[in-house]
Amino acid sequence: MAEVLTFPEGGFRFVKGVFQYSAGVAAEPGFEIHRARFTNPVPLAEGFARIKAHLESIGRPLTAFCACELRSPAPFDDAGFEAFNRGYIKPLEAWGIFRDGLNPIARSNVCPELDKPAEPSFFAFSYTVPSTNAPDTFVVAGSGESPEGNASYKDFAVRPGDRSPDGLAEKARFVLGEMERRMGALGFGWTDATSAQLYTVYDIHHIIGSEIVRRGAMRGGLNWHFCRPPLDILDYEMDARGVRTEIVLR
Repeated sequence: MAEVLTFPEGGFRFVKGVFQYSAGVAAEPGFEIHRARFTNPVPLAEGFARIKAHLESIGRPLTAFCACELRSPAPFDDAGFEAFNRGYIKPLEAWGIFRDGLNPIARSNVCPELDKPAEPSFFAFSYTVPSTNAPDTFVVAGSGESPEGNASYKDFAVRPGDRSPDGLAEKARFVLGEMERRMGALGFGWTDATSAQLYTVYDIHHIIGSEIVRRGAMRGGLNWHFCRPPLDILDYEMDARGVRTEIVLR
């Protein structure tokens, strides 16, 4: 069963995940989650600086940072992904967020097939703000078709290398089920989501009705990004959120 912990310094709770990110976050009472997207992906170091500046400008502590969406130039193998994640968490340690191997930040990290960034970059981020009569808000981290927390993603991936219609359908069922597990742990479902995002470069039209719409995952439409998951063995990823306020930062 998913373990849900509270991060009181940030005003949110999170589903315990792997060291590099949590499986999802939800605002605690008295807070709500806002999302900010950059007009263009911002390289990681600059992105952390701009997130810091934004939080300071609205009077929020760095610990209010609760989720992010990254873009990388190309998928990693297992070793490369591990190395990237070890570097990614260093600013979170400095901000007092990553502690004792526990990371409350939800994250998606995907790789555009075209118009690739030159280096790993921030696409968007989310944070908590105090709010009276706050709506229930959440962000679920991205997941591809392999369970997390194992020694290798490759050894546990669903039908690796199989991009047939049946293969993609099975991958989608796994990921959709994982989205529902994560939302459910936080007390939400598809009826609470304001956005569902899909990341694949393969044709999934044959499963839109039978798998995605049938579950209620397209109630607000579907944002399909022509991107690959961050690991070279994976083909299909999704994330979801339920927020009421979204802004664009230039």
